[in-house]
Amino acid sequence: MKATSSRLTVGSMRELSAIGVVCGLSAMYATALVCASSILGTLSEAKGGSAGAALGIVSSVFILIALFVAGVVISNGVDTVIAGRRRELSLLRLVGASSKQLRASLMNAVTKIAAVGAVAGVLLGVATTWITRVILVNRGALDDLDYRVFPPLAVMGAFAVVATAVGATLVGTRSALSSASVVRSTRAVRSWFRDLVAALGIGGGVVILVAACYLGEEGSQAGFFAAFFGSAVLAVGIMMGAGRIVPALVAGVGRLVGASPSAVIARKNAVADPQRTTRSTIGLLIGVTLVTTIASGMRSVRESVTAWEGMTPKEVQEAQQILSVMSSVLIAMIAISAVIAAVGFVSTMSLTVIGRTREIGMLRAMGFTAKQIRSMITLESVALSGTAVATGLVLGIVLGAVGAQSLIGFMTEGFPIGLPLPALVAIVVGTVALVIVASLPPSRRAVAIAPVDALAVA
Repeated sequence: MKATSSRLTVGSMRELSAIGVVCGLSAMYATALVCASSILGTLSEAKGGSAGAALGIVSSVFILIALFVAGVVISNGVDTVIAGRRRELSLLRLVGASSKQLRASLMNAVTKIAAVGAVAGVLLGVATTWITRVILVNRGALDDLDYRVFPPLAVMGAFAVVATAVGATLVGTRSALSSASVVRSTRAVRSWFRDLVAALGIGGGVVILVAACYLGEEGSQAGFFAAFFGSAVLAVGIMMGAGRIVPALVAGVGRLVGASPSAVIARKNAVADPQRTTRSTIGLLIGVTLVTTIASGMRSVRESVTAWEGMTPKEVQEAQQILSVMSSVLIAMIAISAVIAAVGFVSTMSLTVIGRTREIGMLRAMGFTAKQIRSMITLESVALSGTAVATGLVLGIVLGAVGAQSLIGFMTEGFPIGLPLPALVAIVVGTVALVIVASLPPSRRAVAIAPVDALAVA
């Protein structure tokens, strides 16, 4: 067996299963959007319109967003796998394996599982779209035309997913496998350059967003483009400073989980490894922010319709109905990013708990009960996911309001702030479900092993 065999570097391919799921979801999402664009394009050509091209452009934007979130999740997942197998990887370095060989092995393993996931996602996406189209045609909701079953662009989507996985693996392994030994980092990533870029990004983003609000108040069409650009600059700043920002936020939220022994240890575990804390939280934060931004922005626009001048009550009602449909479609299109992030969060929690087997054995030997261990893991999951969701909701509401102000600020009085209660309730309920899914399986595995056996783990 080669030193760079994936069985030695990764162990079981099950540790990369979350990456396969993420790639499958991304490919299915991209394929569904491509197929929907193809169907609408065929329908539009038959009626002499151009709606298919417009949907194609919109779909491309949402696919790129989903691929970006998938890249973050995959990079974090690979980094977590490396952290969980640092002992085995260090031994391989000691017997002569180079960082290049280990990286190539991980790349090979990730490429294989990403390809399997992408192919499965494409097939599911095509099948789902085909079944939906057949149902709509049979019900008379869609014209019976010669639609393409498998648009060629779906293949491009699959390649894009695999390429994203490969690129994310390069990022995730660059620092972890570059040293002579694979060690666990207990410090946040800090450098004056990252801090400078983060400060400039956050400060510059805020300034541009303020300018977008002013342009929207003046009725300038450049307001929305400024809001989009400002949001992107702000996102870059937050991503660059995440190593400092996220652990600090988690530490603050962790104080709310209680003062019991399990809660105290959970709070300390949540921030014991700042890099792991950031990996666990940042993807979910991005997903929640995206969903909340769309929901909040569209809610602000819908609520402002009644203040628009020159519209009859019937026109106001029709506009609200159209905006409601648009809001539902946009939220559904962006929600996949939150789902992908949630898969990454569950995987990260499972792998990190497995990596703390010895620590859990020590707690059991000191008298912690199985109930206390389960409570500790659940509260840690609450601290991490709660931070991501709370921060994402605040950012999303603010960015959504800024986006609405940049569009219709000159048509309304005051600053439009939309609070989409159904979406907010769905996010909170989804967070509770996420905590349960992320904490119960690893906690059961943690208490299933005998304390003596757990202490024997190096």
